[in-house]
Amino acid sequence: MKLIALLSLFVLLFSCKNKSIKEQEDSIYSRHLQRKVTLKIWNTPLPSDKNELNLLLLNDGQDANGIRVKEILDSLDKAGQILPLLIVGIEAGDRMQEFGVAGKPDYEKRGSKADNYDAFINDELYFFIKKKAGVRKFKSVAIAGWSLGGLSAFDIAFNHPEKIDKAGIFSGSFWWRDKDTKDSTYLDDKNRIEIARIKASRRKSKQDFWFYAGQQEEPGDRDKDGITDVVDDTQDVRNLLIEKGITDEQHSPLILEAKGQHAVPDWGKQFPGFLVWAFGK
Repeated sequence: MKLIALLSLFVLLFSCKNKSIKEQEDSIYSRHLQRKVTLKIWNTPLPSDKNELNLLLLNDGQDANGIRVKEILDSLDKAGQILPLLIVGIEAGDRMQEFGVAGKPDYEKRGSKADNYDAFINDELYFFIKKKAGVRKFKSVAIAGWSLGGLSAFDIAFNHPEKIDKAGIFSGSFWWRDKDTKDSTYLDDKNRIEIARIKASRRKSKQDFWFYAGQQEEPGDRDKDGITDVVDDTQDVRNLLIEKGITDEQHSPLILEAKGQHAVPDWGKQFPGFLVWAFGK
């Protein structure tokens, strides 16, 4: 029965080139997370050379309908705007523990399993998808997510530039910190966990990042500069990456939306632009 199911998935994933977008579900048991992970999978028609197939790993796959992943992928493919693409949406478990910065929980001990989630992506899911797809190596690999899933996507990509070429961060939770802002010793540069990690890094490998932030996502403004924290935090991360030579302004855009809210529909509006940036022809 397992062989039949595997063959059926293979046929669905890699049907003839003239068919429309394929959508299905699968699952994998993760020893790192100690749970079954449900996957939502979409693929464009396959190229004759499977080595031309690209991969996008998408955090919070349970939001796929709200993002309109299938409709957007179908529209871009029919318009000839994107390269052959396989998208794997990963349904979240305990987001507050599995998402975050690997090995560094925040001041309320959230993100305690972020290193397990990182290991799941890189040691289990990546090879599972390669085997199912029947490819030795994807042409390119990207990971994306929104909010806390965006922080997770960034952290995983930053930690594994040898596997992941690009990352898309929609309203990333770069405020993630190891000390409460009410603490009199709190400092933005020191206590925002991901920024501190980037600052301490000595890596030289290049990598590209796509950032989005809405200017009406929140009222928070820690430094009282008239710019909301989500915009400030995102700009700080991008500027630091450019300063360290990991990327540059041209290859890592920042999209700011004046009326953007912290909501799935707003991230869905930005999803086509991200796909074209990451996998455009």
